[in-house]
Amino acid sequence: MNLLVTPAALQDLKDIQKYIRDELSNPIAADKTVRNIISKYKKLADMPFMGTPLQQTISIDVPFRYLVSGSYLIFYKVTDNIEIHRIIYGRRDYIRILFDMNFSEDDFESE
Repeated sequence: MNLLVTPAALQDLKDIQKYIRDELSNPIAADKTVRNIISKYKKLADMPFMGTPLQQTISIDVPFRYLVSGSYLIFYKVTDNIEIHRIIYGRRDYIRILFDMNFSEDDFESE
């Protein structure tokens, strides 16, 4: 099985590294965090189903699984390949980010 990383996941890695390096002023931690995340998802090549199915967390049938790497969640799908889709800080609204859900106040107005 091939390990594929989507452009969105690559951008997530860049953003994580930039945030820790620039906002937290810690370039060593930035590099270490990204290396740890990459090391974690590379293990999927040998054990693709080691992550937790996301449907156990949100009670909705979705094809994603996830791994935890420090404070980050690595979301992936197992198809003919292992596809890394997103890498998101665990305290963010990862469901909204993962499924690109954008709500406005109009969505909640009564009829």
